[in-house]
Amino acid sequence: MKKRALAVIIFGLILLSACSTGASKTTDKAANQKPTTSTVSDKENKTATPSLFIHGYSGTKGSFGGMLKRLESSGDGIKELTLTVSSSGEVSAEGELSGEKNNPMVQILFEDNKNNEWNQAEWLRGSLEYLKEEYQVSQVNLVGHSMGGVSSLRYLGAYGNESDLPTVDKFIAIGAPFNDFDETPSLAVLDEELANGPTNKSARYQEYQQTIGNVSTQIAVLLIGGQLSETDLSDGTVPLGSALAVNALLAQNGNPVETKIFEGQNAQHSQLHENTAVDQAVSEFLWSEE
Repeated sequence: MKKRALAVIIFGLILLSACSTGASKTTDKAANQKPTTSTVSDKENKTATPSLFIHGYSGTKGSFGGMLKRLESSGDGIKELTLTVSSSGEVSAEGELSGEKNNPMVQILFEDNKNNEWNQAEWLRGSLEYLKEEYQVSQVNLVGHSMGGVSSLRYLGAYGNESDLPTVDKFIAIGAPFNDFDETPSLAVLDEELANGPTNKSARYQEYQQTIGNVSTQIAVLLIGGQLSETDLSDGTVPLGSALAVNALLAQNGNPVETKIFEGQNAQHSQLHENTAVDQAVSEFLWSEE
């Protein structure tokens, strides 16, 4: 437990530093990917499956607030519910699910937003249990930024095979340090790691290896990483190799998995969920027809 507590403290200090430095960086240079008009809002085959958005370390309602508003404005989905989980695991709700096929979005907020990924995974379990009991939800999607992605995969490994919980259909991780903060030395090394997994495996990654068998092979996964420049293969906080570290692990488990890399200043860690190109990638992965 002492090692885990120390890991959480280090994780928090790095991310808090990233948030403060990210705000001072210029964002007038757009990401290399140009957003195009989404066609999701024009489709008749929308779904009633809720998509849960989970913030990162020290995250707040504003962390995914901008993306949710933009997705609503584009007609891609509707934010219907906010679930706040207390440090004791009690779930409180604002709003309600309509049950309509309108691509409903649910924001998950952890009252203790600096706690560790193991507790957050348990709180995420409580949120899914709430949705099952209150709304008879049988299936969800998960979208996690940074530690929210780490905690989501931790949830899938710890509780993903529990039959009394809603199943997870799709999982998106945005800038999540799956292999802690292991640096990516080159794109050639990144390609090798995408195919075979990282050479240097953190304790976190090794724990994923031990629990990957509990992750349903039916879950489709999108891993998103940021690259600030040709020489900085990171989003300023999380290296590409870490954000994409579980690609091979998931593929070997049998999961359909995709990776996307966004470049430029709008790919900075705290800017990824404010990047309209990332919005589009999220929308297309969750709601585009197959």
